[in-house]
Amino acid sequence: MFDRKTAKPAASRHPVNQNGLILVVGATGKTGRRVAEGLMRLGHAVRLASRDAAASFDWDKPAGWAAVLTGVSAVYLTFAPDLAVPGATEAITAFVGMAKTAGVGRIVLLSGRGEDEAQAAERIVQASGMDWTIVRASWFNQNFTEGEFAGMVQASEIALPAGDALEPFVDANDIAEVAIAALTQAGHAGEVYDVTGPRLMSFAAAAAEISAATGRAVRFVDIPHEAFIDALVQSGAPEGMVWLLDYLFATVLDGRNARLGDGVERALGRKPVDFLDFAHDAAGSGAWSLAA
Repeated sequence: MFDRKTAKPAASRHPVNQNGLILVVGATGKTGRRVAEGLMRLGHAVRLASRDAAASFDWDKPAGWAAVLTGVSAVYLTFAPDLAVPGATEAITAFVGMAKTAGVGRIVLLSGRGEDEAQAAERIVQASGMDWTIVRASWFNQNFTEGEFAGMVQASEIALPAGDALEPFVDANDIAEVAIAALTQAGHAGEVYDVTGPRLMSFAAAAAEISAATGRAVRFVDIPHEAFIDALVQSGAPEGMVWLLDYLFATVLDGRNARLGDGVERALGRKPVDFLDFAHDAAGSGAWSLAA
């Protein structure tokens, strides 16, 4: 773990496999990058796995997975673009089986909150025979700075088919700290951590808090679902991303996630980061600064 305010590593209470090699799948992603950086700050040996990393990893090329898993004792596992996409369950089944054969002893899966397909992936990990921890999350705060909504914030208009749906936006740094604890400390095996922020918020409320943090008006506009998808297609967005956003906004935003989880508190012994604190930090770092 690392302390959010000082950006310095916090002491591990119960180090596990201090000298073991930890594989981070999706090491350039929102959580994977943070998990890898935090592990390295703590002195752990880390293998970064992504399409562009030295340890090249591609979910569409299973022939290369065995080399990436060689010598690995623990894995932080993320699936791109999302566990909900067709074929994800089969890929997770194959990877988990290969990890078990390679001698991996511990696996931490980033799962999707409110997604039936993600829960199917969880069951595969839980039945693997390895020590496992599930970190179950929904929309990240960082979607507004590093992801799908960043350009909308820059344009001062968050136009989405979200209505007044409430979401417990969770900070990617919290997810990373939970994952790091599960990878390096005792006491997290067999746990499902339902990680959320400390309160439920609508997208309109998120826009209002971004406005307060930046000092400029950023408004939320609720648009029809069909218009949103048509705009994505017209923009040239990849077919897989169009499918995923269609699924997420049509399915996951039906109220199923309008409840808080206690995963951050149980794993780390502290409250999760609040969205307004995230927004102020992001604004202070220049994440939403407009080009001169």
